[in-house]
Amino acid sequence: MAEKNIVVIGAGVAGLTTALLLSKKPRYKIVVAAKHMPGDYDIEYTSPWAGANYMPVSVRGTESENWDMETWAPLADLAKNHPDAGVHFQDCEIHNRTVDIGSATAEWFAELLSPSPWFKDVVPNFRQLPKDCLLPGVDSATSFTSVCINTAIYLPWLVSQCLKNGVVFKRAVLSHVSEASLPGIHPSNKVDLVVNCTGLGAAKLGGVEDKTVVPARGQIVLVRNDAGKMMDISGTDDGDGEACYVMTRAAGGGTILGGSYQKGNWESQPDPNLAIRIMKRAVQLCPQLTGGKGIEHLDVIRHAVGLRPVREGGTRIEKEVKDGVWIVHNYGAGGAGYQSSYGCAKAAVELVEEALGSSVVRSRL
Repeated sequence: MAEKNIVVIGAGVAGLTTALLLSKKPRYKIVVAAKHMPGDYDIEYTSPWAGANYMPVSVRGTESENWDMETWAPLADLAKNHPDAGVHFQDCEIHNRTVDIGSATAEWFAELLSPSPWFKDVVPNFRQLPKDCLLPGVDSATSFTSVCINTAIYLPWLVSQCLKNGVVFKRAVLSHVSEASLPGIHPSNKVDLVVNCTGLGAAKLGGVEDKTVVPARGQIVLVRNDAGKMMDISGTDDGDGEACYVMTRAAGGGTILGGSYQKGNWESQPDPNLAIRIMKRAVQLCPQLTGGKGIEHLDVIRHAVGLRPVREGGTRIEKEVKDGVWIVHNYGAGGAGYQSSYGCAKAAVELVEEALGSSVVRSRL
């Protein structure tokens, strides 16, 4: 079959995973064009700030459920067979308080908090925790085997796998989606299709300008203390925009203490008062962090803020034609970017195959 030239805009987890899956098809010649690349830390670039883990919040019977479901096996394979990817298995506990019913966090986590979520038959070792194992104020809890990802290792690993398959990486600041198909982006100067994986950037990218994409601000504290397991709880006593979770990254990546879920908040700098509340909640939820001592015994590496790219209606995976070139969109996963990454990328690749199998549109020269 004839070779096809593709430009992927964006080098976050969505763009890199999509590029990797596309690169496994030899007829595609791929360029990843992005303002930010792995190794960068910028508030516009969400993926490095993520936890990251597999803790599904997608609703049963939706496309998002399928995307999350299809991502578990690839992540589990990395944890089992590819230690260089920076992914490891970790026991995960989900604690539920009836007092949180109706709160923003409890609604966000509704499926995760269910005693019988859809993913109970996907992840290993799903079970209810006995009453005598529950923390004070907790009414029920479940446990399962999850994965935690060291993003500082995993994102460069994705780049390395793409490079092995011939993908080209190029720094580019694009103001309009059609600029990805202009001469100078792809070495062939001929582009058959563009994949838009711009996350929050989709709100401002010309030709897309999706105003349903908004940030959900997440503030975390990264510490050297080892939690021993991943933990989450249905809510806090500190307001709807705050959450409490703990996870230890693979390969010495430290432990993430979170957090917040502040929709519409673009503030890039950590809030010191919120940081104290995060640490206090984490130590209460997971006393083994400090051996039962206070937050002064947390060994802080850094405070950080990331902006989840939340889209009303969920992740956009669609195709369309702009200026005579096919565009496939894969953006807006919010806090599910990693745990839905392979499922979303697979769906995007299927749309690429459909588009490039069509003779309706002629490549832009």
